[in-house]
This record gives sequence, C-alpha cells and structure tokens, in this order.
Amino acid sequence: MRVISQRRLGGPEVLEVAEVERPEPGPGEVLVRVRAVGVNPVDRMARSGSAPLFGDPPFTLGWDVSGVVESAGQDVTEFRPGDEVFAMIRGGGYAEYVLIRTEHLAPKPGNVDHVHAAAVPAAALTSWLALVDTGQIGPGRRVLIHAAAGGVGHVAVQIAKAEGAYVIATARADKHDFLREVGVDEPIDYTTTDFAHSLRDVDVAFDLIGGDYGPRTLVTLRPGGLLASAVPWDPGVTQEDAEARGVRFAVVSVQPSGTTLRKVAALLAAGRLRPHVSATLPLEEAAKAHELGSSGRTQGKIVLTVP
Repeated sequence: MRVISQRRLGGPEVLEVAEVERPEPGPGEVLVRVRAVGVNPVDRMARSGSAPLFGDPPFTLGWDVSGVVESAGQDVTEFRPGDEVFAMIRGGGYAEYVLIRTEHLAPKPGNVDHVHAAAVPAAALTSWLALVDTGQIGPGRRVLIHAAAGGVGHVAVQIAKAEGAYVIATARADKHDFLREVGVDEPIDYTTTDFAHSLRDVDVAFDLIGGDYGPRTLVTLRPGGLLASAVPWDPGVTQEDAEARGVRFAVVSVQPSGTTLRKVAALLAAGRLRPHVSATLPLEEAAKAHELGSSGRTQGKIVLTVP
C-alpha cells in the first residue's frame, strides 16, 4: 500500500510517497481503507521535529481518518467489512490503509461525507475534553475561544453552542463573518482590541495559541473560572499563577475515544456541528497541504483524499 513517509525531519519537502506492506488486523483491531485524512498543526510540528512525537524517522503522520472497514480481527463483532467509520489515531493516517483499535472507532454519520468526517476527530475530542469534560459548560456560560476560526477553534465554537454557551471568540476582522456563521455571539478583533482589558466574567477560556495569551486570558476569568490550554509546550501560565488569581488552570491532552466520538457523531448527524473544509488535496500532495497549512490563510481544516 502507499503511505506518505519521511526519512528525515525538515520542511514539507521531506514528505514522500512510499510503498509498505499492508498490515493485517489483530485482536481488537480493524483494518480501515482510508478515504480521507485530516491535516493538523501537530502533523507539521512532528514533521519538523519541533514536537518529537514519533521518535526518529522514518514515520507516517496523520491523526484523523475516515474510511471503510476492510477486514476485522477474529474477536471483533461490533464492526464489519463495509462499515463506514471515523477515528482519531496517533499517527499513521497518511496511508491507503490503517489499523485502528475498535475502542477508538465510531460509525460515520450517513449525512456526512468522508472528507468532512476526517476534519473532525482530533479537533472535536480536544474541544470536548476542554469544554465539556473539564469546563462543564452549559446554558448561559460565557466561553472564550482563541484562534476560533482555525481547525480546532471553529469546532470548539459549535460544541460550545450545542451546550448552550454564550461564545466570545478572537480572530482577525476578516474572519468575523465566518465566526458568526459557526455560532460566535461576540467576535473580537485581536489586532485592534486588547481582550485582556475589555473582557471580564468569562466562565471558561479555551486557549489554542499559548505564550502571552495565557496570562492575558487569566485576567478575563471570573473567580473560579477555568483556563483550559491545548498548548502544553507553551501555555504561558502555571497552576500557581491561576491560584494566585483565584481561578483554575488545566492543560488538556487529547486521547483517542470512540465513546466521545459517538457523541460528536450525534451532533454531526443532527447538523449541529458542521466542519468547514477550506481545501482538499490528494494524498500524494501532502507536502503542498503542509505548505498551505503553514500560510495562516486557511479557515477550518485541510483534508487529504485517498482514491
């Protein structure tokens, strides 16, 4: 089967098509024929070596996949060949086939195609962990989301709205129409407005940027409020910083979960979560997809398609 591999760390040019043996599913696994795979910022970081997630090359990137079950391990009864599924995995998705643990899989909703399903898993699981499981948001809660027009951010907005929250979001002014389309109640242009001075009484803040956004966000929280950061390498704040202000702080580290993904699938099926795909490219153009993702000009997600 074909995969996108890399023999060294570096820029997009290190990504290349390779041929490897197609694996066979073992106990608790299914072999999925990949139809689409999402491109995430973490892919670019692993490719360059700034996030050493997979050790030394060669390795294959890709966390978000959607496809069709090709075969199943001998003890697998929940999924059968021909079932359409989607999942978050930990690498290996830039391929024609991938092995996935059944507990990480969820049935793909019939009203969502593979391209849009592949745009969802890691973004939705990260957002669910931060906002629902950790933040316990609900009707009327004031939620602040940074980088809200991005691949994770625009999904986080829709999950927060599905839970009944009032959503405030930071992004450039030229992305505010898009933010309103996905449900943002109060967009803030961070290039002209300092949210740290203008915003208060936030219940839960979800930071996808890190650095100085961390301490600046702390001051927007109400007493007892939560800052959830998805930037473990540079959150900008510590537990001690949060405690000194009488607020809470958590770094969220996403894990594959078919159980949570089924809840996300229900939102997709109901039309309450609509992932935005800004570009699709064939698998062999993974390097071009990485270049496009690094440009900062995209909204939503980039997805690779597999014939």
